[in-house]
Amino acid sequence: MKKAIFPGTFDPFTLGHLSIVNRSLSFMDEIVISVGVNSKKKSYFTLEQREKMLKKLFADNPKVTVQSYDCLTTDFAEEIGARFIIRGIRTVSDFEYEETIADVNRQLTGIETILLFTEPEFTCISSTIVRELLSFGKDVSRFVPAGIDFNL
Repeated sequence: MKKAIFPGTFDPFTLGHLSIVNRSLSFMDEIVISVGVNSKKKSYFTLEQREKMLKKLFADNPKVTVQSYDCLTTDFAEEIGARFIIRGIRTVSDFEYEETIADVNRQLTGIETILLFTEPEFTCISSTIVRELLSFGKDVSRFVPAGIDFNL
C-alpha cells in the first residue's frame, strides 16, 4: 500500500495545495494531510480551525485523512507507516531546496519525497497573500477551495 503524508505546509487557503493532493491521489492509496504544530508561528486560523476546514474539505474522500502532529515530519511519517512525503513547490529555488531536504530524509530514514510543482495558474498565489487580502476584507473566494468557512 502506498501511503504518503502532505506535511504541515498544507494550507486550506491554497488551491495549489489542493491540486497537489488531488494529483497525488492518482498514484497513492492513502494521503494523510498532517497539520504541524508550531506554537511560535502566527496564523490567521488556529490549528483546530485549520484541521476542521481540512476535514470538511476532504470529508467525501476516504483516501484522505487529516491529523495533527508535533514532531519531525519524518518521525510522524514512520509513526503512521507512510513511506512517502508529498511536497508542493512553486519555483525552481523551491525545488532546489526541497531536493536537498529530500536527499537528507532519504539517507537518514529511507522515506522518499515526491516533489510536485503547483499548476501554473496557482504559482503566484500563496497563503500569505490570501491571508493579507483577508485582513483587508478582500474577497478571496476565487483563490481558495470551495467549502472553506471563514466564520469559524
